[in-house]
Amino acid sequence: MLKRRLRSIGSDLLIQVGKPEELLPKLLDKKSIVLTQEEVTSEELRVDAALRQSLQQQGCEAFEYCWGNTLFHKDDLPFQKDLRDAPDVFTTFKNQVEPEMSAKVNEVPETFRGNKKSRSAMGVRRCLPELGLGDLPFPTTGASLDFELIFEPEWKDLPFANPVDEPMLPETAAIRFEGGEEAGLARLQYYLFESNCIAKYFDTRNGMLGPDYSTKFAPWLAFGCLSPRKIFEKIREYEKEKVANKSTYWVLFELMWRDFFRFFAAKHGNQIFKLHGIAGGRAWKSDQQLFQLWAEGKTGFPLVDANMRELSASGFMSNRGRQNVASFLALDMGLDWRQGADWFESFLVDYDVASNWGNWIHAAGLTTGRVNRFNVIRQSKMYDKDGAYIRHWIPELRNVPVRFIHEPWTMSPDEKTQFGAESYPVPCLNPSTFRDDGGGRKGGKKGRGRGR
Repeated sequence: MLKRRLRSIGSDLLIQVGKPEELLPKLLDKKSIVLTQEEVTSEELRVDAALRQSLQQQGCEAFEYCWGNTLFHKDDLPFQKDLRDAPDVFTTFKNQVEPEMSAKVNEVPETFRGNKKSRSAMGVRRCLPELGLGDLPFPTTGASLDFELIFEPEWKDLPFANPVDEPMLPETAAIRFEGGEEAGLARLQYYLFESNCIAKYFDTRNGMLGPDYSTKFAPWLAFGCLSPRKIFEKIREYEKEKVANKSTYWVLFELMWRDFFRFFAAKHGNQIFKLHGIAGGRAWKSDQQLFQLWAEGKTGFPLVDANMRELSASGFMSNRGRQNVASFLALDMGLDWRQGADWFESFLVDYDVASNWGNWIHAAGLTTGRVNRFNVIRQSKMYDKDGAYIRHWIPELRNVPVRFIHEPWTMSPDEKTQFGAESYPVPCLNPSTFRDDGGGRKGGKKGRGRGR
């Protein structure tokens, strides 16, 4: 998609499949300049170091880094530039980086109530100007490179260690994600200006079924097809033309969560991948059979199972779902939370290393903030009242009435036969442990908002 976009303005993109440290030195000489995004996590930094070493061996040392991927530029933050004093609690971070909108988490500043806003004092840098025909000229190339520029990779060209068939998206998927900037911008235009869905985002953001309960910007953000700064500018444009309300604010609130996790990862390094996180303080058990029940959506708890089946089938899961299945694995099953984070890394179409591992380390209660433990039965009744989401992803429960849909273990054997639910698994944990909402279990309040 990027290649086609560049061709439309008279430029091009050379695509090769392999390791950067092996391929780029063959293409560059001593006069070349490598411009690359600055990364913050270990695997990406190892690739960066290997590439620099390979290029230095042939005399190419011109490396330039740019900071991208976040709403706020790291140089504009009110912290030390090495991020040592960046807060580990989101609310503290938010209230320092957004002076105009500093407020309690669930409040919208007065300037948003009934007033259209055309500008902001927030420290968000402007997007670069749009490129037009001839703005990015492509150098004259030799015949061999001209031939190589024809290449556009297909699924079979991807370097899988064990070749797999190209996945097919099921008809039950919430949305059909298509890669590229054009598709990302189209989704942004649709969600803000064509459907006006953003106007009610605050009220729908906890949904789990359908394409428009949330923005669904995350996959394009994760792959750099859509910039958080572009989203910010378009929201400001929307507010100027239509309305500024709690919902438009809340989308920006979600983008700040995304920033928080990237700066959190930059600050703590490999600690976000460690068993005890940055706080430690508890033991985790290993039970592969129990983990497989979670991963395959066979725990016997419908909300957990429906979300895990959606993830496996479509690569996506709602924010509400992510919080519940993570809490269930780490705090109810007591399993090593890193198995869950790794599973998400393998399946999520919107996988972002900092957001994924940051979310999981918070879900496991391994930061200096509070521990949010979710009651998956109560959450199921609150956010899927009629069981439509559960029925959508669990065919064994499709004919089960509402009175049983959230707690199918309460059906008698005859009722299970009557409603065709005999094959649905029995609960892997004792359901009675979820009946008491004491001890830090969360019901209806929104915890952390990152699954857009």
